[in-house]
Amino acid sequence: MQAMQTKRIYLDNAATTPLCDAAAKAMAPYMESGAQAPFGNANSLHSIGREAFSVLEDARARVARALKAHRPDEIIFTGGATESDNSAIVGMALGARERARLAGKHGPFKVVTSRIEHEAVLETSHMLRALGFEFELVDNDGLGRVTPEALKRVVDENTLVVSVMAANNEVGTIEPVAELCSVAHAAGALFHVDAVQALGKIPVDLKGWGVDAASFSAHKVGGPKGVGVLYLAAKTPYVAYLPGGGQENGRRSGTQNVCGIAGAAAAIEFAVAEQPAYAARARAMRDDLYARLGAIKRVVPSVCVPCGSEEFLPNIVNVCVRGFESQTLILQLDMRGICISGGSACASGSLDPSHVLSALGVERNLAQGELRVSIGVENTQADIDAFFEAFKEAIA
Repeated sequence: MQAMQTKRIYLDNAATTPLCDAAAKAMAPYMESGAQAPFGNANSLHSIGREAFSVLEDARARVARALKAHRPDEIIFTGGATESDNSAIVGMALGARERARLAGKHGPFKVVTSRIEHEAVLETSHMLRALGFEFELVDNDGLGRVTPEALKRVVDENTLVVSVMAANNEVGTIEPVAELCSVAHAAGALFHVDAVQALGKIPVDLKGWGVDAASFSAHKVGGPKGVGVLYLAAKTPYVAYLPGGGQENGRRSGTQNVCGIAGAAAAIEFAVAEQPAYAARARAMRDDLYARLGAIKRVVPSVCVPCGSEEFLPNIVNVCVRGFESQTLILQLDMRGICISGGSACASGSLDPSHVLSALGVERNLAQGELRVSIGVENTQADIDAFFEAFKEAIA
């Protein structure tokens, strides 16, 4: 067995990213011990609490500017993207149902989403059904796209919420968010977008998209884990998913993580500023790796990504290796110092093929050999070269 290399090469940035310098610097004062450190509860009235509140509201304003929200109070800080997704979908469904009943409508009311969503969206189906909602899936095409025409066939006057991701976390397909949002609004439904993988890779424009809600995660763009962002447009009907002390203007109770939020704001600002240059670098590496892997007979790209395409994320390469299982290859590459995944990190322990590849029509046996390489801000062409050589060794 080959020994682990001294230097590890990390190519699993769609799962999480290293803490960036801007976030680390922003968080540093809050990591100190003692009563003189800025440790205050942002909801306390004394001076230490007011200082924390000032930091919190400054972070809110900065995130709103970076994401092009209409105003800062549309930004809600959460414990992560999963909470943001759940809160948006369930909270808006309950709020919209309440509004519909006041208008004399009685349903049955439904929520619509796509087959290739992250589990944080798809798994809300169990809670929604328990709360009396119907849950319907809209089909995607062979590239993972949800077209406006497909959505029109599913939504109707009883649809309260539509949720479609901005970009897929496994294969990188970018969805036509603004067009899908228009279809939902034309049917009288609210629209939520899971924009976790889009942030920092493609331009994010909440006002331009016209969405009612959007979810983001700090740790996907160099921020700390455990901090999420929920954008909720003003006057959107919403019932708080986490009731309690009434923090975040009554929309998300719980004492705010000021340290993490300060780091999240810095990371999001940095990711948005660096996005054009990073996307160009990553796209060149993505295209090179797809070309090299595609020349190996047993390697099959999960989707066809044309060279230079901006219809897919610039940082994701997803292939299936015929005759291998993902776990075997991941461990073989790990022994060679290369860190990648077999698709979504949230499902990495599962032996079942990816639900995303199944929705794309990839055969089960082939899908079990899925590999995802996701390129980060710090990766270089030398990292791609090292991965390719290690990959050839692993399958030899």
